[in-house]
Amino acid sequence: MIVLAFVLSFVLLVITALHVYWGIGGIWPGKDAASCAHAVVGFRGVDEMPAPFACFAVAACLALATLWPMALEGVFASPFPREGLAATALLIGLVFLGRGIAGFTPWWRRLAPEQPFARLDIRLFSPLCLLIGLGFAVLAITEFPT
Repeated sequence: MIVLAFVLSFVLLVITALHVYWGIGGIWPGKDAASCAHAVVGFRGVDEMPAPFACFAVAACLALATLWPMALEGVFASPFPREGLAATALLIGLVFLGRGIAGFTPWWRRLAPEQPFARLDIRLFSPLCLLIGLGFAVLAITEFPT
């Protein structure tokens, strides 16, 4: 399970770094703020990236999630009991699973139809959320004490 924990943390660290990059004004994968927003935000009529505060808030949440698999596997000391870490990991997994599932619903497609976001969401973002959620669920379930 330690390999799964490291993979989850690495993937989440990359996603965290992207949100920080966007928070400081980065425009990749676009050519300008509007094309970046169309690629990574995707909401109807979006023409600019979210405010830096929003990007940094998401990055902070992701940074905490990045630490969770490592704490759960005992890579570093944690003040939280193992059961609490496992239960929280399961909740984090459910959040990612929910986002992943939502990406395949007609409701989400109506909410976020901008291209290339809609295409990237079906091919990359939603499947990645499902995999991250599954990874957290597996870690949580295998770490619950018997």
